[in-house]
Amino acid sequence: MTHHVLPMPITEAQARSLRAGDTVTLEETLYGIRDATQIHMFDHGRRTKFDLRGHAVIHTAPNLRKVERSGTNHSGYEAVCVGTTTSDRMERFTRPLMEREGVRAIIGKGGLREGSLDAFRDLGGVYLAVVGGAAALETTWIEAVEDVDLDDLNPESLYKFRIKGFGPLLVAMDSHGGSLYATVNAEAARRRQAVLEKLGAA
Repeated sequence: MTHHVLPMPITEAQARSLRAGDTVTLEETLYGIRDATQIHMFDHGRRTKFDLRGHAVIHTAPNLRKVERSGTNHSGYEAVCVGTTTSDRMERFTRPLMEREGVRAIIGKGGLREGSLDAFRDLGGVYLAVVGGAAALETTWIEAVEDVDLDDLNPESLYKFRIKGFGPLLVAMDSHGGSLYATVNAEAARRRQAVLEKLGAA
């Protein structure tokens, strides 16, 4: 297991250097995205003003506070609580995010499916896992809400966060077919079968 500190954005080669079981800390920029954001982007054909190439997105609908725009706060928002939501229902957007927008990493909880694993392999990307219930900690890693796009979808807008020390995150799915979720599921199935056999119920 290797720990990587990655100022964003990253290259395809950097994404492919990450292996399931490694840990990652991200620096500088992170984008917040959720269901409605991606439905509008990919089902309704909306485009974003942000250049997401090489960047990471986090599955979130943050709790933000509206504030006066100023020289130090251009977005008019400040973070109250930025938590991570379950990724599975956004499975179908992994490949479009990577192909059309150039995203390299997706952060979430609970993992993604085989289609996403195929996209990571084909295009060079990773899934970075956050432990559920860590929203208060994650929020401390966000220095500012720098900008917002598609804000008519609030709170499921597209957010640009300035981050510092965002992690460690766990590389749970990589571009080489590695998936900690598949490993855990296989081990659970093996143990279940062993118990059933011991009970004579197999």
